[in-house]
Amino acid sequence: MRVPRPRPLSLTGSLFVGYATLLALALAATGALWIAQFDRELDRQYAERVLTIARSVAAIPEVGGAMDTPDPAAVISPRAEAVREATRAEYIVVATTDGIRMSHTDRELIGELVSTPPGPAADGEEWSGVETGTRGTTVRAKVPLTHDGTAGGRLVGYVSVGILTSEIDTEVNNALPSILGTTVAVLVLGGAGAFVLSRRVRAKTHGLEPAEITALLEGREALLYAVREGVLAVDTEGRVTLLNPPARRMLGLPEDSEGRPLAELGPADRLLDVVSGADPGEDRIVLVGARILVCNRMPVRVKGRAAGAVVTFRDRTELDRLTGELDGARTVTRGLRAQSHEYANRIHTVAGMLELGAVDEAREYLTDLSAAHALTSGEISRSVADPAVAALALAKSAQASERGSELRLSPMTQVPERLRGALRDDVLLVVGNLVDNALDAVAEGGPGGWVELLVRTHPAVPAQLPHDLVEVRVTDSGRGVAGGLAEEIFEYGFTTKVSRGGTRGLGLALVRQVCESRGGTVGVEVLTQGNEEGAVFTAYLPDAESGTSHGARPGAAGTAAVPPARREGAPEPHGRAGRG
Repeated sequence: MRVPRPRPLSLTGSLFVGYATLLALALAATGALWIAQFDRELDRQYAERVLTIARSVAAIPEVGGAMDTPDPAAVISPRAEAVREATRAEYIVVATTDGIRMSHTDRELIGELVSTPPGPAADGEEWSGVETGTRGTTVRAKVPLTHDGTAGGRLVGYVSVGILTSEIDTEVNNALPSILGTTVAVLVLGGAGAFVLSRRVRAKTHGLEPAEITALLEGREALLYAVREGVLAVDTEGRVTLLNPPARRMLGLPEDSEGRPLAELGPADRLLDVVSGADPGEDRIVLVGARILVCNRMPVRVKGRAAGAVVTFRDRTELDRLTGELDGARTVTRGLRAQSHEYANRIHTVAGMLELGAVDEAREYLTDLSAAHALTSGEISRSVADPAVAALALAKSAQASERGSELRLSPMTQVPERLRGALRDDVLLVVGNLVDNALDAVAEGGPGGWVELLVRTHPAVPAQLPHDLVEVRVTDSGRGVAGGLAEEIFEYGFTTKVSRGGTRGLGLALVRQVCESRGGTVGVEVLTQGNEEGAVFTAYLPDAESGTSHGARPGAAGTAAVPPARREGAPEPHGRAGRG
């Protein structure tokens, strides 16, 4: 038959046993020290008592003077016995310097030699201690005796006084019940306190046992470090109480962030709004440096009271970048579809002319179409050597044509060579978002509007441009932007468009994020030219890999944000700068 293993003690039982054991050991040590101290104090008191009695007897002049009489015992013994009975001493012996007794409780021993040597008392010095004699083990004192009872008198003997040590033991035994009773009472009260304390600790731990608490803590730590999402916890004062490595990496916070107020760590204002709850809602978008984070906040309450909040972060930077590339591909596809539709209409037109016999008119029409197409594609290919940027410009031109607008290429456009991979992606994102924004603004004013695109590279110049710079400028004939909104339009979530679902107000925020992450800038200028209102968006993207210096830090405007051409008063692109 299998014997069941005993169940381990619960947390309450372990705490109670631990507290009670420690208390019992402490009280046992205290009681032992108390008894030992009490015993030593009794020894000291009894030693002082017998010494005082002996001094008192030695100070009686008649006792010392009787030593010179023919029968000293007749005078000394009655007086010594009277003192003994009054002080309840076990014995009082007066002896000569040779140790011959002149008094004793047993009169038959008077005149006999003492059982213990006189010791220092025979030489005129006091002595006290414990010795065993005819009366048993006693605490005794021996004091010199002079002929006149004074300290300067002639030494004629000594006085010995003793009290049985059994009397001391009796007093100690009489005190033991009170000492032990007090100790036990304190132990009982301490045990009750230990039980109450252990129950409160169990309540604080929600009834979890140590093994369960350990498993819960290890699981929590494993979860926090295993997930790729960032987790940030703050208390009611805004101090960071928990920060896992992904969150620290996403937010760019230092290693010693825990315990410090989040506001002191320098995060973006929008992030503070999300963490504090000033910007409520689910899946809030926050731009932190070069990252696009999706935030969700969950308030924490303990016993009905607010105890802070936990915020989770998901990094969707790469997702948005891929989405941008997909949008670019869709733009090209829509442009090709628009061109296909337009060419189909033109082919039908040519076919109709041929059916009507207008051969010369059809030939002239085809010549004009070929020249216009060659002019547009040739202009872009001559100015832009990067095929991706050129393809995007052609697609946006077809898209503008489909929407009843015109996309112009600035004569100052100049991209003499292919762009680097990361720089090309950022330029495509900036061009795509700014042109789309301009086309939307132009479309609100009806057909016939125009958008002008300028893409220009500026080579590095020592002491002026630490590295190459790409300038992107988009000008439109739209309704412009109010002067007070020049900075606000680059904030996430800002839009002047009617929401039709999806994410609004992210395009310009991404543009600024990309530019500032490279140490560049983006700005907007509102203009009025004749009867036309418009705006200019100008973005500068430094190529940090093209020089030895990396320019300004991400998120700050540096000298690389202003190319030499603009500083030297280069001409504005056609139609001036447009809305930003």
